[in-house]
Amino acid sequence: MAEENHTMKSEFILTGFTDHPELKTLLFVVFFAIYLITMVGNLGLVIVISKEHHLHTPMYIFLGNLAIVDSCCACAITPKMLGNFISENRMVSLYECMAQFYFLCTVETADCFLLAAMAYDRYVAICSPLQYHTMMSKKLCIQMTTGAFIAGNLHSMIHMGLLFRLAFCGSNHINHFYFDILPLYRLSCVDPYVNELALFIFSGSIQVFTIGSVLISYFYILFTIFKMKSKEGRVKAFSTCAFHFLSVSLFYGSLFFMYIRPNLLEGGNKDIPAAILFTIVVPLLNPFIYSLRNKEIITVLRKVLKKKRSHESWK
Repeated sequence: MAEENHTMKSEFILTGFTDHPELKTLLFVVFFAIYLITMVGNLGLVIVISKEHHLHTPMYIFLGNLAIVDSCCACAITPKMLGNFISENRMVSLYECMAQFYFLCTVETADCFLLAAMAYDRYVAICSPLQYHTMMSKKLCIQMTTGAFIAGNLHSMIHMGLLFRLAFCGSNHINHFYFDILPLYRLSCVDPYVNELALFIFSGSIQVFTIGSVLISYFYILFTIFKMKSKEGRVKAFSTCAFHFLSVSLFYGSLFFMYIRPNLLEGGNKDIPAAILFTIVVPLLNPFIYSLRNKEIITVLRKVLKKKRSHESWK
């Protein structure tokens, strides 16, 4: 009897946002538009940085990798979600769930470390400009970027390995728009305490370390900004930092709510708004926050547009 009760479900159904056909059509259009803008914005930023040799500096290397991570996040979530809006068959295998979670966990963990690295890079550039090339060399930049992706893979492997200790013998309906591990924990007929504890410890440690690095860096940056003699310079620097900090706050705030709060398994529908923030909204906003307020990126974009217009007029 115990053996029957612990038979593992091999397929799950995503319930998504709604079952109303009219709302499904509207949501499909909205999220498809968001997906296109996200991909164009992030991949466009990657192309601009890769083609312009004078942008091959630590700051833009971090920014390019952040854009790649955001593109990967959008690719991991949105196509499947859009398919569920127009398809009646929402059934997927457990291994598809695991694959999506592994990919998403890897890129989101890398995102955390990249944001911390970017904050440190700005700290060195603003607070110690004369020592910038010594303290933030290309070699260190590449090591930090590589370390971010290695940490992402290791973090995913830990939680993936622990998933195999669970068995799913109850409902196979996942109340979410993508495959996260928390809904799977809620469906488990084996006590997921060990999994929940590992999630709290590892995710908590990563987020506390990276957000701590970001906060300390921005504290020193703001301190330096307030010491500037030029009022115009202070306002401009503060405005730029405020937009960057808004993006960081949205990302970390939603992650903290999702994975670090007490009673993780009692979230239910409360997880969905936070998940939308860090998987859809933040990747959409980042290329605009980090590039449209950046003179060098804007200058390059203007040059590209001028070349295109001159080429068209020559034709």
